[in-house]
Amino acid sequence: MAKELIRKLTLQLPAGKATPAPPVGTALGPLGVNSGEFCVKYNDATKDKMGDIIPVEISVFDDRSYELRFLTPPTPFLLKKYAKIKSGSAKGSAEMVGSITKEQLKEIAEIKLPDLNAYNVEKAMNIVAGTAKNMGIEIKD
Repeated sequence: MAKELIRKLTLQLPAGKATPAPPVGTALGPLGVNSGEFCVKYNDATKDKMGDIIPVEISVFDDRSYELRFLTPPTPFLLKKYAKIKSGSAKGSAEMVGSITKEQLKEIAEIKLPDLNAYNVEKAMNIVAGTAKNMGIEIKD
């Protein structure tokens, strides 16, 4: 008999540092998933990306089993990391708080390509550039 999908949820957690405390425990507890076991699996799978935020899509089934699908880090996180800033602009594109190069933009777009609604790197670069502009990050040639 096939397993029935009960719920699909996404959590953004620091790589290699998940703990059963909230938000993990509060998200998985009501579904009957062992949060300690989830944390061990997540931390083992992401320990090579320490310091990054790695989203994980969790598919929970009726027998309390689950599957993990790891996504690419959020675009704003990558932009802040490459621009070496703590946060984006509160005023959006009206106030520039940092900058990245075209090469860095392409690098971020290549990382994000599997999760974006784009068929090639150029289109992915346009999506990432729009996010950068809204965060107050300038793209230099």
